[in-house]
Amino acid sequence: MNETKALIDKQLRLKGKVLARLVKYNDEHDFEKYNKVMNIFLKGEKSRKIFCEEKYITTRNNNKIRVCIYSPLDKKPNATGLLWLHGGGCAMGIPELDMQYYEKLISVANCVIIVPDYTLSLEKPYPQALYDSYETLYWMKNNVEDLGIREDQIFVGGKSAGGGLAAGTVLYARDKKEVNVAFQMPLYPMLDDRMNTPSSIDNDAPVWNSKSNYLAWKLYLGDLFETDKVSKYASPSRETDYSNLPPIFTFIGDAEPFYDETAQYIENLKKDGVKAHFYVHKGCYHSFDKVCSHSHQGKEAIKEMLETFKYATENYFASQCY
Repeated sequence: MNETKALIDKQLRLKGKVLARLVKYNDEHDFEKYNKVMNIFLKGEKSRKIFCEEKYITTRNNNKIRVCIYSPLDKKPNATGLLWLHGGGCAMGIPELDMQYYEKLISVANCVIIVPDYTLSLEKPYPQALYDSYETLYWMKNNVEDLGIREDQIFVGGKSAGGGLAAGTVLYARDKKEVNVAFQMPLYPMLDDRMNTPSSIDNDAPVWNSKSNYLAWKLYLGDLFETDKVSKYASPSRETDYSNLPPIFTFIGDAEPFYDETAQYIENLKKDGVKAHFYVHKGCYHSFDKVCSHSHQGKEAIKEMLETFKYATENYFASQCY
């Protein structure tokens, strides 16, 4: 235990103790409360570093989805198109929540980031969030000229529950054979509703623990929760065939609930021949890179992400011809 503590940046450790006391998810009303706060203080937020645009797209079944589009101030043609899915246990959050990621990603590569305000589980359970995400991906493919993105370089990423949703969307896209994804970037993703791995059982780490994880899955799956009818697109760890999936990048702390399921997911992908860029940060809890971005571990994780993303924009392509 002392060895693990020594590996953790002091700032990260102290902030974790504070958050463990202040941020708790005991029931769905806590998710509702945080949603209200985000909508009041973050919705419509702009940036001085990148261009931000809000629009509504219409899906093939005539649903309207609010999307936020982020691009460089000096926008150039033939950009990488990145579908990004925000975190929040699929029960809370808005696109503006991850502004710092958009600014950093755009700073290292010519890319346009499209972020849907997907339906949260408090409003409708699975599969609505998946459908919203996939339909936005499909819309991207069919609007590459207007968006200024490359048809052969459509990426999918997200963090936490958005990371799990990203992995599920990529699986869904592979099987639907309508959009060919070139690269995926699900950061510390929420992948397994069964919650039976050592790291997910009785985990009391800061920010996100076993209790909040249980509540989020229960809300997301609705009547499917704790049944054998859960789809692999909702819970990607249930997949058994990982072939023909795009290269992947992720990082994770080994103190958080999603550690084991993420490590196993990466191993499964590698066994089926998928190129994987995977980094583990000792002693770090959920969302450590965002909670304490100035910590040594936080800086290292962001560096890994930006270097790999830049590499991906230069090396990973996927034709839309099936």
